[in-house]
Formats: sequence, structure tokens, C-alpha cells
Amino acid sequence: MDENMPAARTFVAAPAGAGLPDPLAGLRIADAHLERVLRGQDYLVQDGAMGTLLQERGLTAHGELPDLLNFSDPDAIADIHVGYVRVGAEMITTNTFSANAHKLEGRATVADVYRAAAANARAAGARYVAGGLGPIGMLLEPLGTLPFEEAYEIFAEQVRAVVDAGCDIVLIETMTDLREAKAAVLAAKDFSNLPIFASMTFGEDGRTFLGTPPGVAAAVLSSLGAHVVGVNCSLGPAELEPVARELVRCSRCPVVVRPNAGLPHIVEGRTVYDVEPAEFAAVMERIVEAGASVVGGCCGTNPAFTAALAALVAGRTPAPRTPPSAFTVTSAQEAVELTEGRADAVVIGERINPTGKPKLKAALRAGDYDYLVGEAVAQQEAGAAILDVNVGLPELDEPAVLAAAVGRLQATVTAPLQVDSSDPTAIEAAVRGYAGKPLVNSVNGKRANLDAVLPVVARYGCAVVGLTLDEDGIPPTAEGRLAVAERIVAAAEAHGIPRCDVAIDCLVMAAATNQDEVREILRAVRLVKERLGVHTVLGVSNVSFGLPQRGLVNATFLAAALAAGLDLPILNPLDARCRDTVEAWRVLSGQDRGAAAYVEHYAGAPDPYAARTASRASGGVADAGAAAPDGARTGAAEGGAGGAAGMPAPPALADAADEVRAMERLILTGRATPMVAATERLLEGHDALDVIDGVFIPALDAVGERFERGEFFLPQLMASAEAVKAGFDVVRSRQGEAVPTDDGTAIVLATVQGDIHDIGKNIVRMLLENYGYRVIDLGRDVAPERVVQAVREHGARLVGLSALMTTTVRAMEQTIALLHEQVPGTAVFVGGAVLTADYAREIGADYYGKDAAEAARIAERFFAAHPAI
Repeated sequence: MDENMPAARTFVAAPAGAGLPDPLAGLRIADAHLERVLRGQDYLVQDGAMGTLLQERGLTAHGELPDLLNFSDPDAIADIHVGYVRVGAEMITTNTFSANAHKLEGRATVADVYRAAAANARAAGARYVAGGLGPIGMLLEPLGTLPFEEAYEIFAEQVRAVVDAGCDIVLIETMTDLREAKAAVLAAKDFSNLPIFASMTFGEDGRTFLGTPPGVAAAVLSSLGAHVVGVNCSLGPAELEPVARELVRCSRCPVVVRPNAGLPHIVEGRTVYDVEPAEFAAVMERIVEAGASVVGGCCGTNPAFTAALAALVAGRTPAPRTPPSAFTVTSAQEAVELTEGRADAVVIGERINPTGKPKLKAALRAGDYDYLVGEAVAQQEAGAAILDVNVGLPELDEPAVLAAAVGRLQATVTAPLQVDSSDPTAIEAAVRGYAGKPLVNSVNGKRANLDAVLPVVARYGCAVVGLTLDEDGIPPTAEGRLAVAERIVAAAEAHGIPRCDVAIDCLVMAAATNQDEVREILRAVRLVKERLGVHTVLGVSNVSFGLPQRGLVNATFLAAALAAGLDLPILNPLDARCRDTVEAWRVLSGQDRGAAAYVEHYAGAPDPYAARTASRASGGVADAGAAAPDGARTGAAEGGAGGAAGMPAPPALADAADEVRAMERLILTGRATPMVAATERLLEGHDALDVIDGVFIPALDAVGERFERGEFFLPQLMASAEAVKAGFDVVRSRQGEAVPTDDGTAIVLATVQGDIHDIGKNIVRMLLENYGYRVIDLGRDVAPERVVQAVREHGARLVGLSALMTTTVRAMEQTIALLHEQVPGTAVFVGGAVLTADYAREIGADYYGKDAAEAARIAERFFAAHPAI
């Protein structure tokens, strides 16, 4: 380190009452320049690829874990770092991408690897050493087997090693699972006081491997407490430009962008990339002008790229950025944003709440989370943008049940969740492992409650609903409710929760018993909006309690509340009258531009109330849109998911058309438990092969089509596959191992030699198995000869190979060549983050599988064209 460099310092928290605390409070920051970087006031140049240069030097030829080169060839590692430092890289990343306990497999301790790696970076003269953490290499539950808490502990061990090695920054990179990234950021917050950089990797569709778009990643990670967020790897700079712009729009902190040097291809047996440094820098200039302030390179880049970036930002100062002020909640796949000054209405579905719902109570007591999934799907299809989740029954372990319910729901529905509990322990249990930014319902104005709930909200980067009640109860006047709301907002800001993350619930009272307060509630909504500038929530159906024709009262109050400024009505989205009110309001408020959605939905539709004119004239009252009782589906689609009419039953199952449609819906909504009984019923009078060919496979094909169109994402794809697996298990239990699957459809899968990443391969395996194929999974780091041996042993005619690292694509090429030479007629499909369709052809692959769904389609096409003899 430069002897003239200022010593690292720790910032002191802003005093109470000074608004939001300083986000850098308590951090150990190496010098004033890094402080300015973290405030978005200076640019920072990061280094480029490590693996590319190791490959060029022939240091990866034998598949050694690159991290171990910190011991076996420290001079070579330090020399690569020196190359970057000399051309202007200020931040050097340790050679520790795979330095976690899972990947090291006991070959070295995590602490020793980081200690050696940091020493090599320091020896190169790095101004800042970033301790790098890559993905663990295992899928987290429910897609995989790794529990969230184990992932957290794995990252915690790495973070402790980063700190002990004397690094300046914790760098979390190349994440594809937002939930895994969240575990890493939490570990970094808990076990270090260093700045945290966190970046994801995105595909050509603008989403991560698990379907997270850039805006969601930025919102979640910057709210969670990362100090710099962004993107690395993925694609070339031109392809990442729209990703970078969305990251900048949605992030509360500086943004890092580190693209690859374009796309890889083979030239004379070597992997090369198609973007040169000058072109790279030209595109990066647009990205910098869009707001990115930390720049670097990833796969395929080298010191020439770093030099171009250093020249690009030399003498420049980032333009001031205004942090996003929208009220934002997200799942891992979708965001709901409310902008101040707009009269948008966003429905929160209320039906996952056991109050007054005996069927839901019974399901919760039985641990039947599939029932909750059914409620969630129906509400999302009916227009709910956020789903309330309340499991409050006194006899249940609420923290455990709420966490389990949230975990099950986030695996099957894409709508963000509102975690509804008065127990801070239950709230924390639910939001900790949630792969998004949830809405917490709720905190109130009681001092003890503020002190208990707000730290949880702040720690996990949530949005929060504040209830206007305090030690004296619910104020009867609008001014009294406003006063409580002011205290809640001030307390939230003192805990570091921005005002835009707070929504106020002015608390609806029953008109039957508190008639005069209804006007005060509406006036309170107006005051809160005008005086505090926050968004508002109301539980609409409370107003009609104790009155007949509750749906009529609810819809009338809803219209009045929306006009008063209500943003987030909590209601039953299956109530047709309330849905109609919301849709009409969106036209009147301008939310539905050009009334396009309204016209599409209502043009030509009969007036649901006109048919009852005669009834009203004779003294009757229309009951259209009355609050739906437990289990009702008023106005909800009963066809396939999303309101589809459902697939036609094949001739062999024509007498069971309703059962076929019901099973299709179970598959499309990923409900494995009821699939067991449904499959058993259908098998009572039908052949197993007809059930497989007439229900399982067509439904999976429909799921694949939705995945291809971007309507489903990987969690939904795998939940549907698990539902089919439950059906297949019933078939197997009835027929033993004599399931109608031909051995000629065996498929061998392997991650190639030298590569220890097998997440993508494991997902492909699960999906292929659920399609009924016999899969021989050889695991990871598999030698070419072992793949050939397995093909011969099992008579397989199709092989799938996976590689994540650029340094192991050569092993993939060698495996393909050996297969084609020694077992002619064997076809090979390949996949992995470093591959493209062109690259796959260049290394001799027969097919390129860009994702798991495409792998299933490849298998279907191959075996249809090459039937077993």
C-alpha cells in the first residue's frame, strides 16, 4: 500500500433527528477516495478477468481449482494483478471465486486461501483489495437441497476470512440467484464493517438464471444494505447497456458494470472474444454517462481493457444521482412500484388470512401449503399485485409456519408478498429468506412496537405498513391519525428506512358501529398523502362488517377511498364488484392509459347489474359482487392458470375431461400434493400411458411454452415439474419400476472435467426426469473417458454437458470429440453461462441448450427423430 495513503477510518453515525442516518456510518473505509466512490462522487476502476489470463498462461490445463494457484504459483497470480495495477486498476479482486467450503472440498481451508490471495494482491501494489465471493455452486431450497441458513454460514466463513486477510472490500459477484445473493450480503453485514459490492449476472432476456430482472436486483440489494450493486459477466457491453440503465434507475447506491469482452468463440483451438478494447470503452462511455460509476471487465478482458476504462474516467466526475423515490416491493421476478404524485391503485389480495375462513384454518393446521398456493394463484389471476400472507392461529408456531408459507409461495407465484403478523420474531423468520423486498404488515405507533419491528424492517430492507394506533388506541379524528402516522414515519427514518418505503394504514372501522368515523378515515387518507407524501393502505372489507350486502358497501367505500388518495386497497380480488370498481377507477385516474385494459376486458361484456333491474324494482337487492365466502371463486377463472380454457382431453380420456383440466391446472400452478390424489383417481379407470401422454407431457409442454414467452420463470417451471413428478411417482408405485419408459431414451449428464459448477446441470436433470427420461447423472468435474464409459454402460444415445467457466470449455470440446470418435451416433447437447449457439457449434456439439426447458425440447426432438430399435 502507498505509504502516503490516508489510514482507513470508521464513520460515526449521524445524530438522532438528522433524518436518515448516513448509509456509510460504521464502515471501515480505506481512504477518502473510496468514501467518495461509495457516495457516488468519484469513479472507481476495477480489474478484469483472471480466468482468461490463467488460460493464456496454461495454468488451467489440468483442471486445477484456480484458487489453489494462490499457493502453488503465487508469482503468476501476483503478476496478473500487477498487469492490471500498472494500467490503472484501483481495485484488485482476490483470486478466490471458488474459495468456499463446498468447492474447496477440504483441499485447503477457506481462511488460508483468502490469506494467500490477499497477499498476492497486496504484493501487486493494489490500492484496494476486494475479497471476492462467487456462487456456492449449489441450488438453494426449494429448487435445490441447500438450506438458506447453510448458505449464509458458508458465506459467513468467507467474509470472516476476507476481514482476517486485511481486505478493503467484500465483493459478491456473478450471482444468478437473488436469494443466494441476499444470504451473502447478510453475512457480509453481520461479519464485517467493510463496504459491500454485490453484482448479478443476466442473460440475453435481461433476467438472471432464475428470472430476476435488473430493477428487482437493484431494489432488493441496495435496500438490503449493499453499498455498490450491479452486473458482471453475462454478456458484452452493448448487450448490458439496457441492464445497466435499469440498475441505475432502481438502485439507491452506486452501480458497478463489468461486462465480458463480447461473446466467446473458438479460433485455432483457443477461446477468444469478439469485442476489442476500443469498442468496449466506447460502449462503456454510454454506460458511464447513464450513471454507472464503478467500471471493470469480466471474461475475456485483460489489462488493455482496463487501460481503456481508466482513460475513459480519468478527470471525470459522476453526475449527481437522485435516489429512486418510488414505493417499491418485489418478489424475485416482479416489482410493484408506486410513484409519488400518481393516483395508481394496486390491489393487495387478502384471502390468505385465516380469519373467518375455516378451510384455510384447516389447511394451516394440517400443514397443507398447497391450499395456500391455490388461493395465491387465484388472487394473482384475478388482478392482485401483492399477496397478503397471514397464518395467525394461536395453536400454531407462527414463526415456523409463516416462514414455511412464504417459502412455498415464493416458489410458485411471482407476485410480491405482504408478510402479515404482529410478532416481530415471525416477521423476521419470514422475510429473512424471502428472495425479494417484501411489504411488512405491520408496525404501529406504540413505542414498544416501533422498537421491536422497525429494526427487523431496516435490517432486511423491507417496506412497511404503519397502523395509525398507539398506546391510546385508534384516534377518532383524521388529525389524530395523522399525528400517529407522523411519529411512525419519523421513527422509520431514524432507523434508516426511507419515507418512500413506508405506507400508512389509517385503519378502517365498521360503518355499522362507527358510522361517523368513515368520513374521518377518508379525510385521514387525504391528510397523510398531502402532509407526509407517503402512500396509503386500507383494509376495505372491514367497513361492511355487520351489514347486509357487504359487497355493495365495500365497493362504494372503495371508490370513495380511491378518490381520497388510497393507493393500496387490501381486498378480496375475487369479488367481482370490487374488481370492477378498481378497473373503472384506473380509467378515471389515468392509470389505464387510453382505457386500453378497460376496453379489452369490458367491451361487449354484459352489464352484470342490469340483469337484476327487475329484482331491484320489485324490492330485491342485487347480490352481484358480494364478498366471497371461504373457498368461493366469485368471478374467478376456473380454467387453466391465467384464465386459460384448458387443454382438450385426448380421446382416451374423453370421459374424464373435467379431471384432465383440473390436473392441468395443478401442474400449471405447481401443486404437487393434490396431484397425488388426482392421479390416483384418473388411474382408476384409465391406462397409465394415456395419463402420461394425455396429461403429464402436454401440461409440461404448456409450462415450457409459458417459460419461453417469459410468463413463467425457473422457480415456476420447476414447481410444475415437481407436480408432474408427484404424478409419475403414483404411476411408479402402481407399476413398480415398469414405468412406460423405453431404455432407449436414457440420457447421460455431466459437468466437464475441471468444472465444479453443477447447478444448471442439476436443474436439467430434474426436468428431464419429470418428463419421464432415464437420466444418468455423473456429477461434476467428470473426465471425458468417464462420460464415454457411461454411454456404453447404459446404451445412452444422448449426452448433456455443462460448463460454467471459460477455462473448462476446452474440456467440453475434448469430451465431445471423444464421444463422436468412440461412440459414433451419440448426440451431444451443451449448456452453460459461457456458451452461445455459435460457440457450441464451433466445439462440435450437436445441440445448444440455452436453458432447462430447451434441453427437454432437444430430448423430445432427438428421440422422436431417432426412435430406439
